[in-house]
Amino acid sequence: MATEKLHLMIVDDQESIRKLCMTVGSSLGLNCTQAESAEVALARLEAEAPEMILADLMMPNMSGLDFLTEVKRMLPHAEIAIMTGHGSIETAVQAMRSGAYDYITKPFRIEELKLLLQRMQEKVELVTENLFLRERVNTEMDLNGIVGSSAKIQDLLRMIARLKDTRTPVLITGESGTGKELVARAIHFRGQYAKRPFVAVDCGSLVPTLIESELFGYEKGAFTGAAKSKEGLFESANCGTIFLDEIGELPLEMQAKLLRVLQEKEVRPVGSNNKVKVDVRVIAATNRDLEAAYREGTFRKDLYFRLNVVTVHLPPLRERKADIAALVHWFSNRFAPGLPIQVTQAAMRDMLQYEWPGNVRELENCIERAIALGSQNVIDVHDLPPAIRRLSGDEDAALVAEPMNSTDLEELERETIMRVFEQTKGDKTLTGRMLGISRATLYRKLKRYNIGSASAMATSQN
Repeated sequence: MATEKLHLMIVDDQESIRKLCMTVGSSLGLNCTQAESAEVALARLEAEAPEMILADLMMPNMSGLDFLTEVKRMLPHAEIAIMTGHGSIETAVQAMRSGAYDYITKPFRIEELKLLLQRMQEKVELVTENLFLRERVNTEMDLNGIVGSSAKIQDLLRMIARLKDTRTPVLITGESGTGKELVARAIHFRGQYAKRPFVAVDCGSLVPTLIESELFGYEKGAFTGAAKSKEGLFESANCGTIFLDEIGELPLEMQAKLLRVLQEKEVRPVGSNNKVKVDVRVIAATNRDLEAAYREGTFRKDLYFRLNVVTVHLPPLRERKADIAALVHWFSNRFAPGLPIQVTQAAMRDMLQYEWPGNVRELENCIERAIALGSQNVIDVHDLPPAIRRLSGDEDAALVAEPMNSTDLEELERETIMRVFEQTKGDKTLTGRMLGISRATLYRKLKRYNIGSASAMATSQN
């Protein structure tokens, strides 16, 4: 935080009192100004915006109580202390009930005034620091969606802070659903390159025959249907960041071409003899063990070492269960903004006991399902998917004796995407935004689950 001096305004019709207070305030490192009346102080209040005000209770034309009311209306966070005579202590107490910080009786000793100002100063600094931290946390959460206070998440946030202003290639590893794209976006958007392009590419969803033209672009007439030239995703990300999600899904032939682009920092569009210079920071992600893959010959060793300059590993949710409560609160606010969603102890206990094979994405789907199908006020055990309910011996446990397998997870994912797709009336952009997934991932999921076709929509409505 900046260490600017706090501003103290002294308001009193006696010049000697103002000078004394100015001297004491300045000795404490405060930036002091003075006003000879309440009217003068109010006229300058918005322009100067003092954090601390020391005002006389008995002033001509406007009383200290009326002045206090006006100040609280204009500067609700300002702290005000009242100076009063012995005969007006009862009024000073009334001022404290109206929002004054404290009062001091005239005549006062210098040490007494100094102690009052020091206490005011400490309170202002504490409140300011709390506001700053709250705003920073809210900003970071809104920006990143990376929620949690566990040691592993704090280590992750520190790593992001170190990488955000570098051009170092980063390889993000972790199981599906751990939030690898969130981390990539945080590295880009929290740093000095935030206003530059960020292009996310789901390598697993690219059609094999079109991967090269998607990444590197193509010239007019390069192939059937190429009616005009088009720049590739690398050119779109020039001077910014390209995020290559599921990099392990790229065919070996494309891995070789990608390696050449990373080494030479230039691309050659399909059908062109000219090369185009590109300057991009590469962030790649995978849920596979790429080291094992290159040893098996399914991933190029030289590309692995080119990408693996810095590795960021995302822990699975089962290894950071301390963050589950915060994540539940976060998703509740996201899917039911403005509603005070409560989670019963039994429901939270079951979620804490569950192993979450689908990680944060599965928890997100779980909370969205509970809010959509439940009372929208309370999330209880019966609002949770059967695989989680069985942990508490729920009456439905007999129906789900075996652990949730990949088929169950896929069905839950399909139902969630289908419902959101129907809610948005087929708007793919809005559907992707509501689900929190990239456009390429959404298109892959829609195709995989046959969502969006007339037959699929008709089946879902029966």
